Amino acid sequence: MTTATLDRTVGRQAGAPARGVVGRVIDRVGGGLVQTLLILIALFWLVPTLGLLVVSLRGETYNNASGWWTVFTEPAQLTLENYSNLLATGFTASFWNTVFITVPATVLVIGIAAMAAYAFAWIDFRGRDALFLVVVGLLVVPIQIALIPIAKLYGALNIFGSIASVVLFHVAFGLPFAIFLLRNFFAGIPRELLEAARMDGAGEWKIFLTVVFPLAKPAVASLGIFQFLWVWNDLLVALVFANTDNQPMTKALQSQMRQFGTNVDILAPGAFLSLIIPLVLFFAFQRYFVQGMLAGSVK
Repeated sequence: MTTATLDRTVGRQAGAPARGVVGRVIDRVGGGLVQTLLILIALFWLVPTLGLLVVSLRGETYNNASGWWTVFTEPAQLTLENYSNLLATGFTASFWNTVFITVPATVLVIGIAAMAAYAFAWIDFRGRDALFLVVVGLLVVPIQIALIPIAKLYGALNIFGSIASVVLFHVAFGLPFAIFLLRNFFAGIPRELLEAARMDGAGEWKIFLTVVFPLAKPAVASLGIFQFLWVWNDLLVALVFANTDNQPMTKALQSQMRQFGTNVDILAPGAFLSLIIPLVLFFAFQRYFVQGMLAGSVK
């Protein structure tokens, strides 16, 4: 007897729903296995983070002598001296520079891209499709080819080396992907919903702010996480456009690299501090992130 036949037979005899008892048992066991697998993957992924935390709390002598896992047998190795030395290097200013770069670059990209995506999805204007193809084509333009021309432009505008120059660069190169992502999400919103709002007298701005944008919360959250992580972890743009006074954490950590050997007592706590903020942000918004990734995949 096949599984499907057994499923139907047991379901009829027990008065179970159409799927039957066997189907529900299989779903329950399968769901448990998937959940267990995801937990194991998460734990395995967090092991390097735990190792980095332990290394950042150990002295340089201990790090050079043994592996970080020995701390579980010798807890006396742990100390906050590395973090004190890190703060003495002026790392706090680099942290706030990173915040002042990342937050505006993320907010501006989301705001501008959302308005442009709504226009591409629901407003008819001449050359709309051709302009959208140009935006999509900008996705393949590498950052490296624009560094020198934009550096010359910033020099002419007298903003080279400032935080504003780094923010503008990230906004410009973050918009094509953001518009592409949000436009595809907005296009999936039922047309009847927008037509009902127009019949009630709502204009385009009101429809965008009260109907479309609230429905796009999962996609906006996913875009915000992507953009935040890209800007927060960026090193190339910071190396080119940020001077010493406005350098973010990535550039500050890079400047701590020694010519011979590694400066673990400074790099480890700095790397952990730069990691913990994106990690907390991801776990705080992971529900919206998953919804945004699955948006449009099923009806």
